[in-house]
Amino acid sequence: MPNPKRKFSHSRTTKRRTHWTTDLPEVVSTRNVQGEPFRLNHCASPDGYYKGRRLPGFKDKA
Repeated sequence: MPNPKRKFSHSRTTKRRTHWTTDLPEVVSTRNVQGEPFRLNHCASPDGYYKGRRLPGFKDKA
């Protein structure tokens, strides 16, 4: 494996890492009245609804 000849400076390393950020997940309100009030964006709710429609394969909690 090739190895670097010299050590990278601290400023060079930190310049590379300036774009390392974290984002909070986007939470949106659900259209279903009786279910969970919020869900993650682009994810189905725990009740099995996505974009106001029931997804196939989700069963009612008994």
